[in-house]
Amino acid sequence: MTTAVRIDASRLWQTLQTFATFGATPGGGVTRLALSEEDKQGRDTLRAWAQQAGFHCEVDELGNMFMRRPGLRPDLAPVMVGSHADSQPLGGNYDGIYGVLAGLEVLRTLNDRHIQTERDILLVNWTNEEGARFAPAMLASGVWAGVFSRDYALGRQDRHGISVGEALHHIGYAGERAARAQPLHACYELHIEQGPILEAEGINAGVVHAAMGQRWFDITIEGFAAHAGTTPMNLRRDALCGFAELVLAVEKIGKQAGDDGRATVGMAQITPGSRNVVPGAVFCSVEFRHPELQVLNEMEAQLAQALDTLRQRNLRLLSEKIFDYPPLNFDAGCIRRIEKAVHSLGYTQRRMVSGAGHDACYINRVAPTAMIFIPCVKGISHNEEERISPQWAEGGANVLLATLLLAANES
Repeated sequence: MTTAVRIDASRLWQTLQTFATFGATPGGGVTRLALSEEDKQGRDTLRAWAQQAGFHCEVDELGNMFMRRPGLRPDLAPVMVGSHADSQPLGGNYDGIYGVLAGLEVLRTLNDRHIQTERDILLVNWTNEEGARFAPAMLASGVWAGVFSRDYALGRQDRHGISVGEALHHIGYAGERAARAQPLHACYELHIEQGPILEAEGINAGVVHAAMGQRWFDITIEGFAAHAGTTPMNLRRDALCGFAELVLAVEKIGKQAGDDGRATVGMAQITPGSRNVVPGAVFCSVEFRHPELQVLNEMEAQLAQALDTLRQRNLRLLSEKIFDYPPLNFDAGCIRRIEKAVHSLGYTQRRMVSGAGHDACYINRVAPTAMIFIPCVKGISHNEEERISPQWAEGGANVLLATLLLAANES
C-alpha cells in the first residue's frame, strides 16, 4: 500500500454528472425520490457500472445494494463504504450520491492499479435515507442496524398510499437477502458537509467524530376562533399570538444552547386560516439538536417552561415528542485512520460534529464507523443550488481511498 495512489478524478466527475441526469430538474438539481422510476434508473446504472468493473451486486429485502470487491482473506470481516442515491424534492446533485460514486471510484482505482487488499471492501447504496417519500429517514439502514423491524419498514406508505414493499416490487429491487447487519471491520461514509465551515476556512477534509442528537415535538396550540371585527382584543384567545411567542421562545432556547445548539420551528398549520377570523388553533413542529445529551435535556425542559407560560394566555397546549435521537460519538480507531490518511496526502483537516442525520449514524450502533466531509459551496444543500468543485470531489475520494487501504489491509 502506498499513499501515492490517487483516484481518476475525471472519471469520478463524469459519473457524478451522468447520475445528475436521473431525475434532473430545470433548476439544475434533481428530484430522485426513493424507489421512484428515477431512482430505478440510477440503481440500474450503478449496478451496471459495478458489474462492468467485476463486482457482484446483491440486493436485500429493503432494496439496499451491496457491491463487493473481494480481498485475499474472505474469512476476515469486510470494510464497508457507501451512502445513498435518493434525493429530496428539488434537491442537489451531490447529497448522498457523492459518497456512493466516490466509493465506486475507489474500487475502480484499486482494479486499475492491480492493488489487492486483505479484506473485502463492500460498497453500499442505502434505500430511503432522505425520508422524503417514506418516513422516517434512514429507514433501510435502520432496519439493517436493528433500529426498525422489517415489517414496519415495508409497510411505510407515501402520500399516495403506496407502501415501501409495493414500490420495491414495482421497480424490481425487492431482494431476497435479509436486511440484517453482518460483522464489519470498519464502515466509512463520505459526504458533502451540508454546511459552510470547510469552505469558509479553506479546509480540505472534515473528520467527523460525532453527530448531534435530535428531538422532534408536535405542538398544538388551541385557542378560540372568533370574528376578527367584533371580538375585542382583551377577550380574544388567539392561538397565532401564542404561536408567535413560542417561535421566539424556541429561538431563545437555541441561542442559549451555545454554538452547537440548533432550535427550529419548521412547519405550522393555522386553523381556520381565514383573514377575518381570529386563529383558533395552530399545529407546529419544534426541533432541537445538540451534540450533548445534558444540553438536549435542558432544551426540552425549557420548552416545557415556555409552554407553561403560554397557558397564561388562556390557551390549551398539547405537546408530543415524536422523535428522540441521542447524540453519538464515532469510533476512535476509524477516526485515527482518516486523520492518518489526510496527513499522508498533505491535505488540511479539522474535526467536526455532524448536524445532520446520516446512515452512518445507525451503522455506528453495530459496527466501528466514522464519516468524512468535503466542502460544498456556501454550505447549501437540500436545494437545486447545491454545488461542489471537481477538486473537492477528487480530494475527498483520495482521502477515502487512503483510509480504506489502511483499514482493509489490517489483519
